[in-house]
Amino acid sequence: MIGKITGRIEYRATDHVLIDVRGVGYIVYCSDRTLMELPGNGEVVALFTEMLVREDILQLFGFTTLLEKEWHRLLISVQGIGAKASLAILGTLGPEGVGRAIALGDINAIKAAKGIGPKTAQRVVHELKDKAPAVMALGGSLAAAQGDAPASEDVLEEVPVVPASAPKASAAKGQGIAAQAEALSALSNLGYGPGDAAAAVAEASGTDPDLDTAGLIRAALRLLAPKG
Repeated sequence: MIGKITGRIEYRATDHVLIDVRGVGYIVYCSDRTLMELPGNGEVVALFTEMLVREDILQLFGFTTLLEKEWHRLLISVQGIGAKASLAILGTLGPEGVGRAIALGDINAIKAAKGIGPKTAQRVVHELKDKAPAVMALGGSLAAAQGDAPASEDVLEEVPVVPASAPKASAAKGQGIAAQAEALSALSNLGYGPGDAAAAVAEASGTDPDLDTAGLIRAALRLLAPKG
């Protein structure tokens, strides 16, 4: 199983790139969002990958973060969602957006992805609503595990790796994911159900993406407070 690819981008098409790893070319399919984040041809990139193996097909799908890869694995577990449909959803919403849409039961957001109809979008929300909080909570750990240097130094003879996105933007995104994970954990410790907590954190972070952990907890608690 190939879990990660590091190499030079030889060329890119509308839905995939060819990555040269010491003379061996790997075709890696990516979402539109991921393709836009990749560096130019001839530059080096590292992608986490998921391999699709069937009797008549062998394909690699690439992701810039472990969180995106984890959402892909969950999405393709839903009946009617194949690998390319999953990439369409992730390309439209991004991994954080997918978690937010599922936690809030936002079928219209899922439906906005190309090729996803209302029934399929409803199925995604219904089948993954109980799993979304765990993945959202896992986001902080995955961001920390990934770190800032996705490629090992000896892979391409000391050729520097160009990050798929700007370091400051990646760091800010990682901090946001970690804050959401910590807020979810805190709300769970306070006795709130995973689904309710995830929906509140998703709504709070969607309203103000710059909130830190404490701010997210306060905002989520206000949303969870009894109305009346």
